[in-house]
Amino acid sequence: MGKVQATTERVYQASPKRVYEALADYATVRPRLLPEQYSGFEVREGGTGAGTVVHWRLQATEKRVRDCVFTVTEPRPETLVETDANSSMVITWTVTAAGEGAARVVVDASWQGAGGVGGFFERTFAPKGLNRIHGALLARLAEEVE
Repeated sequence: MGKVQATTERVYQASPKRVYEALADYATVRPRLLPEQYSGFEVREGGTGAGTVVHWRLQATEKRVRDCVFTVTEPRPETLVETDANSSMVITWTVTAAGEGAARVVVDASWQGAGGVGGFFERTFAPKGLNRIHGALLARLAEEVE
């Protein structure tokens, strides 16, 4: 088994505070940001930032659907960490300043992948697919905050 990692980022013409607040709002903003690969989204506890528990199904490929239950923590300012109860997946959203009136969002997803030949293909192709999905989410975030 090897670690699989996918990292995507985007810069926004909006304050880091505005961008972070949008990302941390799982009750109203986050559902609007989700591309078609997400289904069954529901907030099970909380709704804003740390302490939130959310459920969704992520259709990573035509045949691969993950059932996810993420608990959200905020280990440091402007950082959200989503930890899946059903797998080893952890998604970290980090918002930083990117010049005056601009913000950078970096989304980093990682999990323990399969071993052997299947693991090789997972490490090779899964990050590209997840980067596409997160790229679509980040594009919708631009519509929300800019």
